[in-house]
Amino acid sequence: MLYYAKGSSETVLASEDIQAGVVSALDQLGKRNKVLVLPPDFTRYHSGAGRITSYIWSYYGSALTDILPALGTHAPMTDEEIRKMFPRVPRDLFRVHNWRKDLETLGTVPASFVRKVSAGIIDYSWPAQVNPLVSGGGHDVILSVGQVVPHEVVGMANHNKNIFIGTGGTDGINKSHFLGAAYGMERLMGKTETPVRKVLNYASAHFSSHLPIVYILTVVAPDSSGRLVCRGLFIGDGFECFEKAAALSLDVNFTVEREPVKKAVIYLDPEEYKSTWLGNKAIYRTRMLIADRGELVILAPGVRDFGEDPEIDKIIRKYGYLGSKKILSLAKSEKELSENLSAAAHLIHGSSEGRFTITYCPGGLSRQEIKSVNFNYASLEEMEKKYNPKALKEGWNTLSRGEKVYFISNPAVGLWADKHRIYDL
Repeated sequence: MLYYAKGSSETVLASEDIQAGVVSALDQLGKRNKVLVLPPDFTRYHSGAGRITSYIWSYYGSALTDILPALGTHAPMTDEEIRKMFPRVPRDLFRVHNWRKDLETLGTVPASFVRKVSAGIIDYSWPAQVNPLVSGGGHDVILSVGQVVPHEVVGMANHNKNIFIGTGGTDGINKSHFLGAAYGMERLMGKTETPVRKVLNYASAHFSSHLPIVYILTVVAPDSSGRLVCRGLFIGDGFECFEKAAALSLDVNFTVEREPVKKAVIYLDPEEYKSTWLGNKAIYRTRMLIADRGELVILAPGVRDFGEDPEIDKIIRKYGYLGSKKILSLAKSEKELSENLSAAAHLIHGSSEGRFTITYCPGGLSRQEIKSVNFNYASLEEMEKKYNPKALKEGWNTLSRGEKVYFISNPAVGLWADKHRIYDL
């Protein structure tokens, strides 16, 4: 059922509009006695999900018993991040998801189905895993809140991805990420019908239809001044809300340029991006934009680690970003990678496959560390003087010295491509 749907490429939903939409949907749901909210973590701060969670808490009061940020593989939120993202919401409502320990398997998607949707590339079954609080917490409504935007693993982010990956377990996350990487991220970004999404939809239909899940989905995009605004809000308990949100997101979050970019400069907000695991969105979302033999410069003042947890950080440091052919081979021969397929997928995603160069300018990693994982290194201080993120405008810039660069201030809010590299979108 679709409880609320409003949005267009011209729509701007103010806070009061979003709250009214949420309240309208909750009114239709009727009285609830035990409510669970699944918002994203701080890496999706701009989704508006924190504010929406605040509205949900104001509506339900003591009936809202648990808030479980859908961390996936990410590090737990800090108290400071929770206070900033979820204003006025009591701290004691927040739970922490541990993707390596907190899981229950609801069912298994057969290998024959995974093989079929991946065109024979992958031949393993997929476990539909969730945090036990989702499956057995006794809640009479589960509100999954988040933003729909192009995504490198599933095609378009959110909906049941928030359930099976955001609150998923090690095996499910590993295999879903590797499925997307092996299939090819440039073949799936911006699409709703992808191998990973089909697997998630199978799991929803066969294993979680009994759960009282309602999705609250936003579409966020910059306006003409570069300010992020909410273009759409879609709420429902089926796929229709996702389909509507995805169609709008493709319209407002996907930028197609008439020519490839020889030099792109990407800025990573230090509050959101503290690792290359997250910061490599600068690579994923722009890779179809960069010209052959072009350069991607990543200004990353907050990046101080590679992985979001110690084990994955260790794997990234050991193997580096080697490209799909090499990593796919190593994933067969190296137990360390075969048991951590999401890390293997990340190493594929973070490589340009030798087509363009990637220059990282981190605030907390050394030249030696960056070069050891097969990125180029440049001083953050020097590159910020050369490409001042406060002075550059979104998109094309011609600098005083005549250099032409393409600037993006937040790669998480979109997808960019040269029209010649689009795969049937």
